[in-house]
Amino acid sequence: MSTLEFVFRLLAAVASGGAVGLERQINNKSAGFRTNTLVAMGASIYVLINVILTQDGGDPTRIIGQIVTGIGFLGAGVILHKGINVQGLTTAATIWCSAALGSLAGLGMYLELLISTLLIILINTTFKRADRWFMGEKKKKKTKNSDDHSLE
Repeated sequence: MSTLEFVFRLLAAVASGGAVGLERQINNKSAGFRTNTLVAMGASIYVLINVILTQDGGDPTRIIGQIVTGIGFLGAGVILHKGINVQGLTTAATIWCSAALGSLAGLGMYLELLISTLLIILINTTFKRADRWFMGEKKKKKTKNSDDHSLE
């Protein structure tokens, strides 16, 4: 692999992780622009090291398996328990996805990287609205049920 290809793959990881992180930063999440960018870049670096070392034969998926395991610890750090509520699951999942983006970039899978980046951003923006809508419906039902019981 040439140095230019190495740099291009690394920059692709930075761009995809940065795009996902920017969405998180705009929404004031604990793992934002820098975190997601660094996660994608770090995963890409590990995959690139592995690709270079296994050019003559070897299994590049072994390092990806270790990235998946390792990133779980970072993701666990952003999950918070507050009483019966759990916060940070989406942020943890997004960090996990950023590591996958970095892996795609490291493997030079640019179209897959673009599609995955766009889908992650779409899910984090669009599905949040759906969550709010569902939670609003749930609160309405809860309030209605409470009102029904108070009449008895």
